[in-house]
Amino acid sequence: MKVSVNPCAKINLWLEVLRKRPDGYHDLSTLMLPVGIRDRLDIETCSQGLELRCDHPEVPKDVRNLVWRAAEAFFRRSGWRIGLRLHLMKGIPVGAGLGGGSADAAALLNVLNAAAPEPLPPEALHALARTLGADVAFFLQGRPALATGVGDRLQPVSGVPQYPVLLIKPPYGVPAAWAYGSLKLTRGESRIKIHMLLASPLNPASCLENDLEEVVAKAYPDIAVIKGWLLRNGAVGALMTGSGPTVFGIFETVDHARAVAERIPAAWGRCWWAVTTTLNGPQPCQDVDRIAFWGVAKG
Repeated sequence: MKVSVNPCAKINLWLEVLRKRPDGYHDLSTLMLPVGIRDRLDIETCSQGLELRCDHPEVPKDVRNLVWRAAEAFFRRSGWRIGLRLHLMKGIPVGAGLGGGSADAAALLNVLNAAAPEPLPPEALHALARTLGADVAFFLQGRPALATGVGDRLQPVSGVPQYPVLLIKPPYGVPAAWAYGSLKLTRGESRIKIHMLLASPLNPASCLENDLEEVVAKAYPDIAVIKGWLLRNGAVGALMTGSGPTVFGIFETVDHARAVAERIPAAWGRCWWAVTTTLNGPQPCQDVDRIAFWGVAKG
């Protein structure tokens, strides 16, 4: 077997942190949308063992990598084992709040399950993904979903437009555990409901809310400044995604987003940026590449 897959990133259109659980995790309500920024994972069988290479120097290439752990977890659960050579090429920035590691793990689970002599039923594969991380189950299907629980209870959502987005990531990461641990929980119940978005899907601004944004922006003020810059440059809404630090702006058209992106080198030196759209479901990589482009400002 030799196959290449292109796992996509995600944004959180909203992220409400409801309460802390006895197990130390948090109950959430979040609308997760795939976006057309992708990694590439080359998967090749070999006689034995597990080998992982990656073109990003900060990505571990052993059991610390979620892709490695996904392979081992699948082999234990299925009782089937093969040798694997994996080569991961990062297009999704690391430590960005875009779910790259979870997307890569889910992509490998899907490939292994399709190749296995006795594939796991969908429910069992989903349960396995949940043991690896809250976002991994979402990436198994790669379509818009309302996620509750710790982010692993998924309700597929239809009718969300393919929003043109400009994403900007400052040149640092934000530890997710620190972000959640610094939050003073006052919400208790979800305010934003899916029907609020679907009633006026082309005007999503009232649904753009991230409970982590305020606490993260206090420590990393670039986040609030980037958000304001996107809004002043015509974004219909802007928000930090996940635990940050990436901020996305939603625009009316891809062309408008691209025009604003041309101003990034002068305004946001050393930031990674990308223009793409949200996705309504799994799509061939070539369809995404037609509309997605990105770079790193050198200023």
